[in-house]
Amino acid sequence: MSKINKNKVLELAQIEFADENYILSLQHYGLILNDYPDLEEAKVGVYLSDLGLENSVEAQAIFDYYYLIQNEKENALAIITNLIDTLSFTKESIEDIISEQMNDSIDYEDGISYSDFKNLIKSRGSFKRAFEDIMFSTKVIIRDKEDFIGFILDLSSGGFKEMALNYLDNAPLAFENDQSIYSLYEKLEEIK
Repeated sequence: MSKINKNKVLELAQIEFADENYILSLQHYGLILNDYPDLEEAKVGVYLSDLGLENSVEAQAIFDYYYLIQNEKENALAIITNLIDTLSFTKESIEDIISEQMNDSIDYEDGISYSDFKNLIKSRGSFKRAFEDIMFSTKVIIRDKEDFIGFILDLSSGGFKEMALNYLDNAPLAFENDQSIYSLYEKLEEIK
């Protein structure tokens, strides 16, 4: 019996995952692992597809982060694998860090307000560090247009431009045809 074309099936699984069709992506990653049991990228895909069935936002965030760093870092797969291995520990430890840093009672089931997140940025020393601390365990709650604009600009200048663009692409659903939201595309182009 011949082996499957892993690159073709891997590409199909990634497309299905991106389309949030987690059952099909899980099946295709499983097919790959059947013929190539040591292929780390397929192992990550299985885990993220399974996670997507429970928490699509978290799974997509990890998936996006993986593809964001994939071309920049040689060890991107190792970073994501390590992240996955420590994911269950992450939420508890981040809640402890935020609680200690802010001495505030934040309801972590709902997330962290953008103003509290800005305080976390100050205490952690950089947007990137603060965002990486919470991105897989807590969501940032955006309450109004000004918070959204600030968050998008912070994401982009903090090294998460692709993620900022993804949020911006979905903004018309929340902000209808607000021109100040559309002008963010031009501002993001200016950020290197």
